[in-house]
Amino acid sequence: MRQPAVVTRGLARIVVGLPVEWTEHEPLAPKTSIRAGGSAELFLRPRSPDALVALLARAQQEGVGVHVLGGGANTLVGDGGIPGLTLKLPADLFPEELERLEDGGRVTLGAGAAIVRLTNLMRASGWVGAEFLAGIPGTIGGALAMNAGTKHGECVQVLEAVELATPGGVGWIDRKELSIRYRHTELPPGSVATRVRFRLRKGDLEASRAAMETDLGYRKRTQPLSQPNCGSVFRNPPGDHAGRLIESVGLKGHVLGEARISELHANWIVNLGNATARDVAGLISLAQGRVRDATGITLVPEVVRVGVFT
Repeated sequence: MRQPAVVTRGLARIVVGLPVEWTEHEPLAPKTSIRAGGSAELFLRPRSPDALVALLARAQQEGVGVHVLGGGANTLVGDGGIPGLTLKLPADLFPEELERLEDGGRVTLGAGAAIVRLTNLMRASGWVGAEFLAGIPGTIGGALAMNAGTKHGECVQVLEAVELATPGGVGWIDRKELSIRYRHTELPPGSVATRVRFRLRKGDLEASRAAMETDLGYRKRTQPLSQPNCGSVFRNPPGDHAGRLIESVGLKGHVLGEARISELHANWIVNLGNATARDVAGLISLAQGRVRDATGITLVPEVVRVGVFT
């Protein structure tokens, strides 16, 4: 829903004098992997770390909400859009850093960089350790936030430290200071991850390459990567798989509006062309209800909902 002009003007004042690219009512569907949802009330791309800190400070002073949009994977934006500020950190906001060590090395990347950049640098540098991130879409910041991974590993295993921006400035914190669990990293309230440092090691490069190729091949065969999707919809419950549970209650291939529970993998929802966030959310609720009624298991969404759902 379009905000009143006076509200929009008020938000636009937040960027005055700052090196920030911004647009009002920016469509967000094209910026998410499911290609559904509404617009950002004010969409911002800060061009410097200082600009980011200033934005966070001004938003705090005005009581305006801030959402950070990464690569849009595992994100469902409500059809009513996202009120307040939506930040997109440019991939080139920070330079890449590589440090060679006796037993491996460190890679430091901006939160807006693509995940594939980490695996590419790992391979080019002759290091191993982050093979499980190969083929996962999205940004480094998103991988941190979701503690992204597969059955072969997760982000926390190679994470060393995170740089955070707050209204008061920018600083690094060690991984041990973060609360990290399955598919979630808890950042301090009001903070935005700006850079992430990974620790990689020396190892069998041929085995590393083979593992990544095998995993990529498996993904292509078993996941609907050719269709707009939001990745794995639910976390796997202990000792079971969400896809198996959803299929067991007869929902594989089920369609609601323009969204479908994938016929290839029941823990994925795909956009058939013009799906709304309501269509996708409806399938999520349907799957949760059917599985809970049949098995007593409550599926926990992995996909993150943001914005206003109507």
